[in-house]
Amino acid sequence: MELFINLIINGLATGMLVFLLAAGLTLIFGLMDVLNFAHGGFFAWGAFSGVWLYSTTGSFLVSIIGAMATGLILGAFTEKIIIKPVYGNHVQQILITLGLMLVLSELLKVVWGPNQIVAKAPAYLKGSWELGDIIIIKYRAFIIIIGFLMFTIVQLILKKTKIGLVVRAGVMNKEMVQALGINIKKIFMFVFMVGAAMAALGGVLMAPYSGVIYAEMGMEFAILAFIVVVIGGMGSFPGSLFAAILVGLTGSFMAYFVPELSLAVNMLLMAIVLIFRPQGLFKAKG
Repeated sequence: MELFINLIINGLATGMLVFLLAAGLTLIFGLMDVLNFAHGGFFAWGAFSGVWLYSTTGSFLVSIIGAMATGLILGAFTEKIIIKPVYGNHVQQILITLGLMLVLSELLKVVWGPNQIVAKAPAYLKGSWELGDIIIIKYRAFIIIIGFLMFTIVQLILKKTKIGLVVRAGVMNKEMVQALGINIKKIFMFVFMVGAAMAALGGVLMAPYSGVIYAEMGMEFAILAFIVVVIGGMGSFPGSLFAAILVGLTGSFMAYFVPELSLAVNMLLMAIVLIFRPQGLFKAKG
């Protein structure tokens, strides 16, 4: 029994990290109809900037805030300079954001070097709690809490605030929102920056979880994020949470019981969803 609980906790922690990356991606696609393959770059830059700030200041909170600020800046730059000229053209979006992903990865090597960097959790998040035979690692519990907290905050913003109403209306009908006199371009910028900040948050939280960071990590996790977005439904925020948890739990159990299939199982999940429900689990048909 304790083995299953530990695997569930591990899977939830991994799922929450992927959710933070996928949530921003699905918000950006849902409102802006933009396929942003550079999203993993924001994740990686969040990890590197956060680890650097933590080693410099000794404050984990400062590192989290700094990483999210890095995401906001990169998001604003990307939307304004890179994405704006290719709105409405998915092929150009894929090509230009893939190029940006490669540039961001190489810039990490220029700034911090090509070698892996060790990342450690703060002292108060190290260790574990023991509940009988069940061992709960503190940092993994922290990641799970942060993931659900971010989901709740974004859901409240989307459901209870004016900006959330505009964003949800924009997802349904961008032209109508613009016809009502709302500056949809500013909304686009805001959503893109929030999505990038969430990806950077996932990156800085991922660093101590994995123990090391490296420039290529953005591309690896971006693939997982796209799998989650497809499974949950393009543009569905709750769908991203459910799919991320599903991917995390499946990966955790498969890595323990059938490690040979642990890398392929997520692709298999996506293939099954695409065959039987192409719009995703939570996306309305059409």
